[in-house]
Amino acid sequence: MSEIIYQHHQTPHGELVLGAFDDKLCLCDWRYRKMGPTIGNRLQNQLKADFVEGRSDVIQRTVEQLTEYFNYQRKTFDLPLLPVGSPFQHSVWRALLEIPFGGTASYRQLAKAIGKPSAIRAVASANGANALAILVPCHRIIGSDGSLVGYAGGLNVKKKLLDLEHDLLMQ
Repeated sequence: MSEIIYQHHQTPHGELVLGAFDDKLCLCDWRYRKMGPTIGNRLQNQLKADFVEGRSDVIQRTVEQLTEYFNYQRKTFDLPLLPVGSPFQHSVWRALLEIPFGGTASYRQLAKAIGKPSAIRAVASANGANALAILVPCHRIIGSDGSLVGYAGGLNVKKKLLDLEHDLLMQ
């Protein structure tokens, strides 16, 4: 059986679990999120791999780039990503990558962006299933009224990430 190499990484806003498969990052998720086991099972099943704690070059590069991001030194990430999910989930995650740094969008706007304007709940579900937090910026999704809505790392972390990006744009 193949392996998903993983390690934990402490950020200023909580602990992440980083996972690599075949020299690509397949996991960058908040360690204590409620859906963690579900996401882990999806990765194991679709990649036909077991989790093994260890080190990898792509995880090391991810740690370096996340550190730069949290230190207000990076706006974009240059990492080989391996999102694991359904074709619909992939369409949502690709749309998330189109939201500009420091910008936000609503679930409704995201649904329109993928050509499925009535699929707001399905888009929200796919957003919540994102296993590549920060890198695939699901934290940039807000409510239609501009309010902060659910985030795997917690709403306080979501606000801090949005504030970080806003502040970095102002530099």
